[in-house]
Amino acid sequence: MRSKSNQKGLARKHLERRLAPLRSDDYTRPPRGWIKAIRDALGMTAAQLGERIGISQPRVARLERAEVEGGLTLRTLRQVAEGMDCTLVYALVPNQPLDAMLRKRAELAADRQLYRTNHTMKLENQAVETRDMKAERERLVASLMQGDPRRLWDLP
Repeated sequence: MRSKSNQKGLARKHLERRLAPLRSDDYTRPPRGWIKAIRDALGMTAAQLGERIGISQPRVARLERAEVEGGLTLRTLRQVAEGMDCTLVYALVPNQPLDAMLRKRAELAADRQLYRTNHTMKLENQAVETRDMKAERERLVASLMQGDPRRLWDLP
């Protein structure tokens, strides 16, 4: 039987495989927005799009501006996409691989813990050698990576 940690790790790897192709610049929004880019590529006027989704041409222009400014709801984007026979694809794409994000958080947690411990030991004239600190840091990071990742996000 697999542990919960292993199951979550497998789920994270599966999600990472799905997200990896989305990390390219090919998916950044065109300067004038996806609505305008697709509408223009289809040769569709704002009035024609408005007619297809039941709004006026000036409202379509406002929607296009709102998209560029980040002010459209997903519901509105979906409605516009359907009006142009498109599918709205929605995703949150991490800026780096999920495991790298978790490792970075584990390193931060380890560094904070080791700093406190090392500071106390220095005060007691029992400072630890650099190579021992590095080894302990790696051991602590590995331990944190094996545990419940939720605790890594308690730190600011």
